[in-house]
Amino acid sequence: MSKNPNLNQEFPEITLLKDEPLKKYTFTKTGGPVDWLALPKTSQEVKALVDYCREQKIPWIVLGNASNLIVRDGGIRGVVIMLLEMNHLTIEGTEMIVESGARLIDASQAAYEASLTGLEFACGIPGSVGGAVFMNAGAYGGEIKDVFVSSEVLLPNGEIKIYDQAAMNFRYRHSQMQEEGGIVLSSRFALKKGKPLEIKAQMVDLTELRQAKQPLEYPSCGSVFKRPEGHFTGKLIQDAGLQGYTIGGAQISMKHAGFIVNINEATATDYVRLIAYIQEVIQEKFHVALEPEVRIIGEE
Repeated sequence: MSKNPNLNQEFPEITLLKDEPLKKYTFTKTGGPVDWLALPKTSQEVKALVDYCREQKIPWIVLGNASNLIVRDGGIRGVVIMLLEMNHLTIEGTEMIVESGARLIDASQAAYEASLTGLEFACGIPGSVGGAVFMNAGAYGGEIKDVFVSSEVLLPNGEIKIYDQAAMNFRYRHSQMQEEGGIVLSSRFALKKGKPLEIKAQMVDLTELRQAKQPLEYPSCGSVFKRPEGHFTGKLIQDAGLQGYTIGGAQISMKHAGFIVNINEATATDYVRLIAYIQEVIQEKFHVALEPEVRIIGEE
């Protein structure tokens, strides 16, 4: 794509940053530049952008808050739409309606403050609500699908539809949005009345568990691989003698072998090479195919 010089003129109401380095936004602190980074504030602005890109044949992609993501060092051509400014949240009785750019951690906290139970499992998941729905995020025995009612979705053809639980086709770290390339604009969750002290106690327990087990002191993309059936990824990597193995500035965490941390100005290429090496070794030693949970996008 030629870098369309009229994008700022076309959408004066939207924050548009040209040749923006994505390492400023990814949780790994790696990734090349995008031609245009768009930060819309409303669903209407998202739709207008997508319609324009489709008509002009400009490639586009939507990112949540780039927590479970690796952007390659060559960056991304076209337009990256980040929904960080679409973060409004409302509570109606025991239901919560959240725009996709809101942080899942904030939704969990808001539920607690309203004495609602069901989102405690999400109190430490750093992703956005839209990203969490897109990948059916989960932790400590809970998943988004457990509380999900429906999402307002913008499809690539420009149509806006409501997807309920059945239409979303949730599975482990999977939703129908991955098949259709739709954008989750906002979501509705069904929670239950709970006791604030019990909700808080569970959130404190899960936070302490996370801090004790996960390498939060370094940049990382969270859990790198999906859990293979019958195995624990971290144990496989430990048993293969890989814990601490480093390529460039990327290291298999000494604290939790299921994480790759940026210990010294790692590049996305370091991450991608280390992921491939882990897959190769685990396949060879244990005949287990590790499938990435992290999304890897962009150009070499």
